[in-house]
Amino acid sequence: MYDKGLFSLKVLVTGGAGFIGSHLVRVLQEEGHTPVVLDNLSAGLREHVPEDVGFMEMDVRDESLVRSLRESAFDAVVHLAGQTMVDDSIRDPWNDAHENILGAVNLLEAARKCGIGRVIFASTAAGYGNVAAEDLPVLEGRALAPMSFYGLSKVTVEHYLELYREIFGVDYVVLRFANVYGERQGDRGEGGVIGIFAKQIAAGKDITIFGDGEQTRDFVYAGDIAAGICAALVTKNVNTAYNLSTQTETSLRELVSLLSRVVGREIIPLYAQERPGDIRRSTLANGKAFRGLGWRPVTPLLEGLKRTVDYFAK
Repeated sequence: MYDKGLFSLKVLVTGGAGFIGSHLVRVLQEEGHTPVVLDNLSAGLREHVPEDVGFMEMDVRDESLVRSLRESAFDAVVHLAGQTMVDDSIRDPWNDAHENILGAVNLLEAARKCGIGRVIFASTAAGYGNVAAEDLPVLEGRALAPMSFYGLSKVTVEHYLELYREIFGVDYVVLRFANVYGERQGDRGEGGVIGIFAKQIAAGKDITIFGDGEQTRDFVYAGDIAAGICAALVTKNVNTAYNLSTQTETSLRELVSLLSRVVGREIIPLYAQERPGDIRRSTLANGKAFRGLGWRPVTPLLEGLKRTVDYFAK
């Protein structure tokens, strides 16, 4: 639909004052696009949005969303807003569904009524659930089996996207993020363990691992995620799902060891009981993203950790 280099797109970024969104708006500007942020500031910060980027303080569930988008003539929407915590979804499934499912449906209604050509949706590795070691890294075609209401809400929205395409002709790209980290990451949010650890280390506090430390994650830098989203905005290979990942497993014990190298001292973590809904091992295959989006991660974990720790130290 779009050809990179020929089009400058006007892009609505929901949740653009948040962690990933704040990286995305900067990359969109670098690519020559015009981002506009929509955020209710429940988790994001206004200062995360560059001063020259348009800003709409609004919830994606707001009844006036259609009118606001119609007046702005957007080419595409990147939907990052929503509840992102596995443990919160277990404690309060109603709120998780209200934010993630109803918010997405309201946005899709606005997109189809306003003639917006493409919706990019931030989904998650949590949709795959626990996967046997012999089936790692996880391919996009694997049956989805979420273990938390958070993962379930994301999977549900994926189904909504497919039906909106079939019934209303709204194109979409689903991006299933691995565990994202980087500057401006808060104490909460998807992949938040690195943000939590970095902030506590910078403050001279102890860090806590929930479980034995052998559980693994696929940590991918937020700047690389932003580049993947930009690729999804211009690709012709739409109406499908892509993993955005490093295709590399890193245990939490290994993560602590890398953080020790970054700060130049040994970090000895505390341990606590494993939390319900947490996946044991996780790494996603990224070959489809390379073939369909021309995307690969470029930031080594050690370098990304250094940037993140330096950010919190400052």
